[in-house]
Amino acid sequence: MSFWLPLYLSGKLALLTTVILVMIAAPLAYLLAFSRFRGKSLCDALINLPLVLPPTVLGFYLLVVMGPRGFVGRLWGWITNSSLVFSFAGILFASLVYSLPFAVQPMKAAFAKIDKRLIESAHVLGLSGVPTFFRVVLPNAVSGIAASAILVFVHTLGEFGVILMVGGSIPGQTKVASVAIYEAVEALRYWEAGKISLVLVPVCYAVLIMVNLLSEKKN
Repeated sequence: MSFWLPLYLSGKLALLTTVILVMIAAPLAYLLAFSRFRGKSLCDALINLPLVLPPTVLGFYLLVVMGPRGFVGRLWGWITNSSLVFSFAGILFASLVYSLPFAVQPMKAAFAKIDKRLIESAHVLGLSGVPTFFRVVLPNAVSGIAASAILVFVHTLGEFGVILMVGGSIPGQTKVASVAIYEAVEALRYWEAGKISLVLVPVCYAVLIMVNLLSEKKN
């Protein structure tokens, strides 16, 4: 059970992160792809910031924000009467922030390729922004949304630095597969690290094949 538990936690974290981020990223990508507003470039850069920040830097600031004195940590403590850091909820929150650009960018690219005449026709027929989004934009960007979900899932499976700083290594709560591999190697338990890695490699490989197939289908 100790072998499968980190893998289970990684799968659970990746699945929840993917589901939540797809719902969050879709309207954000739609806004960035079709809207013009002051500060759009700043907003886009802020979303993509986790791509260029070292994971330890992002993890440090998340730790500050999510800690007992941070506004997110205090709000969480007031609602749940529990600590956000060093908990599964904490690494889920950190994962949402860290993987956000991997969800937004593929969707934004897929939305931008949609023929603008389809959206204009929808507006002429009397559809407002929200119905147009659900009836026109989403059905014509299914492959981009699927690619976004797949990338978020596989990226979350490999998260390490941010998860370790925010969640530590609590068995059954925050000790995901990447942390378990690191600790096994550090303790010279190479056989244990190899077994966990052997499960992750084919999963990640299969995911990349799916992304390639979606890209070929889209082209």
